[in-house]
Amino acid sequence: MRAELHRRGISQMRINNRSLQDMFIFRDLLLVPIIIIERLTNGYHSASVNSDFNPLDDKKRHILENGSRAAKKLFGGSSQQNELVLRIVVFVHGFQGNHLDLRLVRNQWLLIDPKIQFLMSEVNEDKTSGDFREMGSRLAQEVISFLKKKMDKASRSGNLKDIKLSFVGHSIGNLIIRTALTESIMEPYLRYLQTYVSISGPHLGYMYSSNSLFNSGLWILKKLKGTQCIHQLTFTDDPDLENTFIYNLSKERTLANFRNVLLLSSPQDGYVPYHSARIEPCPASSLDFSRRGKIFMEMLNNCLDQIRTHSDDRVVMRCDINFNTSSYGRNLNTLIGRTAHIEFLESDIFANEVETYFKNIGTESMGLKSRTDQRFQFKVHQGHEIRKMEEFAEQETCMGPWPL
Repeated sequence: MRAELHRRGISQMRINNRSLQDMFIFRDLLLVPIIIIERLTNGYHSASVNSDFNPLDDKKRHILENGSRAAKKLFGGSSQQNELVLRIVVFVHGFQGNHLDLRLVRNQWLLIDPKIQFLMSEVNEDKTSGDFREMGSRLAQEVISFLKKKMDKASRSGNLKDIKLSFVGHSIGNLIIRTALTESIMEPYLRYLQTYVSISGPHLGYMYSSNSLFNSGLWILKKLKGTQCIHQLTFTDDPDLENTFIYNLSKERTLANFRNVLLLSSPQDGYVPYHSARIEPCPASSLDFSRRGKIFMEMLNNCLDQIRTHSDDRVVMRCDINFNTSSYGRNLNTLIGRTAHIEFLESDIFANEVETYFKNIGTESMGLKSRTDQRFQFKVHQGHEIRKMEEFAEQETCMGPWPL
């Protein structure tokens, strides 16, 4: 809603059409995705099914002090000149995807840090319909093999001081990543985890999905053989919800070891429930007082406890993306929400905007418009969500469409 109002305001701006402007640099303002950033700071653990996010005191320093320093911290780029830090980024595609699906994000990451070593995961191509445990195991083995090869090469060429291991996942690729991190062979490398970028990942599954057309497609897929992951996504892989895959995955500390967690989502994406990608409550769960609702809240809070910012050096963000899909017209893809789901992969404007933001995060010199808002503390429990407003400022960055 905020994004639509903002885009409507842009369309009403009085722009001098006679002035010369490089459209490659500034672009058509109406085509640039609107990105709303929410920073979560200094959350603490709470008992039972409650999970709280408590903002940092204003007197404490925000972890993002300036553009260049923040970019290095976010992508693990700070090191002494004579120290060799191996920075590896693993890109994992989604359902029926290709290893090159995330190439635009990879290219933008290379612009930020040209020295990274990247792995475009291929082991699960044509195998994304099976069990997440099998896909996670294959990914873990692929990552370990790549890591050892790069570590051996780095050790021969210099003094290897540290390793920064980051992951980027799209759609169910995020669940494959989290499953891989539970593998025993990955345990020695968990201390090297740096940044996790989740692009429209169904972290809470499809327990509450309001897209009836998409749900019908899932129902058909579940009738086919070899679609175990669909059963796992919809919590039909076991009669007892407490034995389902995604519920038990939420108990694993798969998100807690990352220094930075970025959750990218879009309300226009009909393939992944909005709340599931953002790891937050949804209206349907708030009204569900059954055992199903209780299980969902436990699963939600298991994940929230992992992304709480337990130190001043941790970055946790939710990034809300609103694409301009008007050029696609009214068709089946826009109707079922597939267009926005794919725009994450195919929109070079989006990839460039995200790269620009994280490259210059914390600065206002590159056209990022900040507004002063109120920080809030929220408590999640079965039945409803409580938002307690407090009287201090939160910087919430609303990105684009402004010329950068």
